Amino acid sequence: MHVTGLQCVHCSRTYSTEEVDYFCPACGYHEGILDVLYDYEAARQELNAETLAGNREFAMWRYLPLLPVARRELIPHLQVGWTPLYETEKLAAELGTARCWVKDEGRNPTASFKDRASAVGVVKALEKKVAEITCASTGNAASSLAGFAAALGIPATIFVPARAPEAKVAQLLVYGARVFSVQGTYDEAWELCMKASAEFGWYNRNCAVNPYLIEGKKTVSLELAEQFARLKPGSFPDWVAVSVGDGCTIGGVWKGLKEMHQLGILPRLPRILGVQAEGCQPLVTAWREQRGLIACEARTLADSIAVGHPRNFAKGMRAITESGGAFIAVSDEEILESITILARKAGVFGEPAGVAGVAGVKRAVAAGIISRKESAALIMTGNGLKDILSAIRAAGRAVTIKPGIEEVREAICATAAG
Repeated sequence: MHVTGLQCVHCSRTYSTEEVDYFCPACGYHEGILDVLYDYEAARQELNAETLAGNREFAMWRYLPLLPVARRELIPHLQVGWTPLYETEKLAAELGTARCWVKDEGRNPTASFKDRASAVGVVKALEKKVAEITCASTGNAASSLAGFAAALGIPATIFVPARAPEAKVAQLLVYGARVFSVQGTYDEAWELCMKASAEFGWYNRNCAVNPYLIEGKKTVSLELAEQFARLKPGSFPDWVAVSVGDGCTIGGVWKGLKEMHQLGILPRLPRILGVQAEGCQPLVTAWREQRGLIACEARTLADSIAVGHPRNFAKGMRAITESGGAFIAVSDEEILESITILARKAGVFGEPAGVAGVAGVKRAVAAGIISRKESAALIMTGNGLKDILSAIRAAGRAVTIKPGIEEVREAICATAAG
């Protein structure tokens, strides 16, 4: 492990990994978000183009020199990462970009991108010999934690807002987690989880305060950079589109890209497009108006990004400003439409938050933010089966007929006419 310490993104104080666990004591957990620091020269000796070319471990752990994991033997058996990357001309034509790729994170063990963070979280809990692990989540982080805690035999307590989709809550219960459905918003569930973690000594898996979880998330862009290097050395899309809730995912994506550039594997850095729902766009508003964070009430069907008070505001904003990118907001109607667009143009089934990047790129092209001569990669963060009701809203229901060939003929004519 090549971790050298932790640094506060607000005051720049540095700490050893033994001094603090979650946040800067001087700034508190609202502002004292920590960043994990590495000895990149040492990491480069183990992680470079040559070593990656010979590495047959096609999972996120191929990037172990840039992960905060000291004990390889604690790594869970579930295979996380090395998810497929698809180029699709039909989707590029639909969105208006020169070229377009989709990174399908729904292929991870619990069907979402959040598995990358949870895999690191459960290992850190074991390293610290903590008896139980907890998180607050709108759904995907919760199901991910439940699955990985089950795989390693760690008890998990999970707080979800009452509006969390039933399919996601069912997944938690199947994995054996203790689940509390909080009669309130995600932000209220998050605050309750923080209090419970402190009160009962549980390991806190919440990405917004646990600096190690973003390190797991960044592996998606370490992987993206390597996959493009394998496809066509020296190439990379102009833009990477990411759906945004707490700001953790976009912060991790940007950090991973910077690290691969620093290691010489990524030829140039792309711009980042952060996509939020119009009904919950605190980072978009702060970026557009050049001001600090003002929390809002979350009003969107995209539950995975329904975060009115983004806890990782600083890293989210940094990803856009450093990359020269942009934030953009899309309507729930555009998100629903994007479920069918992605499925019919790329053959990938995504949940609402997972396809927000599709809607964001389409709107960004129309607004002139992304040129029609530029290319884009979309990180599809969660499988569509996570929220089947939204899929039904997007695509409708099957035509009901009696078991006869004439009924089939009539139905075909009726649907063709309609």
